[in-house]
Amino acid sequence: MSTSIDTIVWDLGGVLVDWSPLYVYDDSYFADPADRDFFFKHICTSDWNEQQDAGYPLQKATEEKLAEFPQPKWEQPIRDFYGRWIEMLKGPLPETVELFKTLKAKEQYRFYALTNWSGENFHIALQRFDFLHWFDGRLVSGQEGTRKPFPEFYQLLFTRYQINPARSIFIDDNLRNVKAGEQMGMNSIHFQSAAQLHADLHQLGIC
Repeated sequence: MSTSIDTIVWDLGGVLVDWSPLYVYDDSYFADPADRDFFFKHICTSDWNEQQDAGYPLQKATEEKLAEFPQPKWEQPIRDFYGRWIEMLKGPLPETVELFKTLKAKEQYRFYALTNWSGENFHIALQRFDFLHWFDGRLVSGQEGTRKPFPEFYQLLFTRYQINPARSIFIDDNLRNVKAGEQMGMNSIHFQSAAQLHADLHQLGIC
């Protein structure tokens, strides 16, 4: 397959970047573990965070959530979600970044990032991580007003960077997004570890 592939599209969080709310909301954050479960299931949920990834203002989202859950015990946890966001941005995932570096050195492929990320804080990652500048182009959901898994986000990538989906490989740690990429005609890999990714790419003749 490697002769037909000319483009590799990367997700960022969970693939190349180690980001997790649990770096803030660790085992010692809540006095009662049940509160943490409730917080992530009913207050600052992944679905709620994805609204901001698609461009909804962080401050407005925070204030609305405070109004929805006015009990004093939730105020600081809600404010910390974006107030301490930089602490959730732990660093690069070195094994995957090294694989990216190896592939880029081959000078056989174009590389793009397709990420669900708030446009308000993506600049922090750009400042911290040199490898984000290795891409030939990046599509950041919060800057575009749409996100994965919506088809228009993938189509925007194809159109803006003249990508033939059939000649691309898409790597993402979210199976929902992987399936959406497949539906858009991309060869897609569900990322679970750097070793697994290397093996999958090797099987495809990429590395």
